[in-house]
Amino acid sequence: MDTTPPGRARVEAGWQKVRDDGRVRPDLLAAAFAEPRLRQLFPWTGMGELHFSRCTENPWTWDIPYVLPAAEGEYWVAGPLRTETVGPAATPRQAVTMVLGRLPPDCGPAFVGTRDELAAHEATVLPSAAGDVDRSTD
Repeated sequence: MDTTPPGRARVEAGWQKVRDDGRVRPDLLAAAFAEPRLRQLFPWTGMGELHFSRCTENPWTWDIPYVLPAAEGEYWVAGPLRTETVGPAATPRQAVTMVLGRLPPDCGPAFVGTRDELAAHEATVLPSAAGDVDRSTD
């Protein structure tokens, strides 16, 4: 019998899918996966970018910076929104550190569901957050 929580199993499957699709540099994937706070989030890719979501289903959250490849093996950290930039990173570890420094408060294991379901869940669990700015959409 599998006793893995459903969210954890989905996150692990997401990491495997990102590894298998080959669009993200292996050194960046290794650095991100080595960090427990990122490993518990749902990874997804786009145009060689490595994104992290607080939920397991599309549409994903857009409230965490993401990493994209730059020239000569370097990286660029942007986001969380496409119009926001964080800056260059010379190494995968530096890029991961930049993302970690900008995680939302109480960023825990990925929620099983979509960003809308996560927002509804958070509104019932964290009623004081209802007046906060919602950065969960793209």
